[in-house]
Amino acid sequence: MRPDPGTEIFETQRPRLLRLAYRMLGTHPDAEDVVQEAWLRWQQSDQGSVNAPAAWLTRIVSRLCLDQMKSARVRRETYPGTWLPDPLVEPEDDALRADNITLTLMVALERLSPLERAAFLLHDVFGQSMDEVAVTLGRSAAATRQLARRARAHVKHDRPRTTLPRERAERLTQAFFDACQNGNAAVLGAMLAADASLHSDGGGKIPSYNILRGADPLQRLFLGISRKFGPAEHLGRVTIDGLPGFISRIGGVVQTTALAFDGDRIADIYITRNPDKLTRIVRH
Repeated sequence: MRPDPGTEIFETQRPRLLRLAYRMLGTHPDAEDVVQEAWLRWQQSDQGSVNAPAAWLTRIVSRLCLDQMKSARVRRETYPGTWLPDPLVEPEDDALRADNITLTLMVALERLSPLERAAFLLHDVFGQSMDEVAVTLGRSAAATRQLARRARAHVKHDRPRTTLPRERAERLTQAFFDACQNGNAAVLGAMLAADASLHSDGGGKIPSYNILRGADPLQRLFLGISRKFGPAEHLGRVTIDGLPGFISRIGGVVQTTALAFDGDRIADIYITRNPDKLTRIVRH
């Protein structure tokens, strides 16, 4: 039985709305809650009077996200250790990948104010006109353009340094895992950029390494982990929010690891160990 027209309109928009909410909030549960609230508001609305349902729903989701972001910023100020967005482990052709945002940029977006983030995402990523964004944010077009300019200035250095061919990225990622697994100092030293950084999120529930910078400290860390816990269990090679990576189990703890490259060297490593952020992955 075919759904009613209102339900069909919403379900057609749902993947895009989820993508927007996730990019705004950085967590899957919050994104799903926002989209569910938008669905309830859509059901209660006079749908026949809505001339542009996609724009109407985008506006509702954006405003709900802005409300959430205010409280999220407060929570993250007291978050134990480094906060990373929930890992997005999806097929390459998933709709969430259509915006070409990577985990590196998602981390950079955290430095923006809620309004800057919304202006940047709605205009630069989701292609809304500046006038539409201004209506959504309740600001003038001039003020909205300024928000977007400030956002671009903050994140311009956080675009991917290098986009490697998929097969090359996968080979390098596997080589990194093998080097960590075998405690191969020479290979690790050759793979890490001099200014490489590690960002690790344990959520205060699982030991993590916070932020480390420099090839030497990172090499010592991974060699120490190999000596302490022995071989890690490789659970799958995946793409994590646009970056090559893998899922593994070390010392009984499941984690995701994503790598950003500068040429053939690893520039940034993102490890998520917080079990609350891995429930979808563990289920699979």
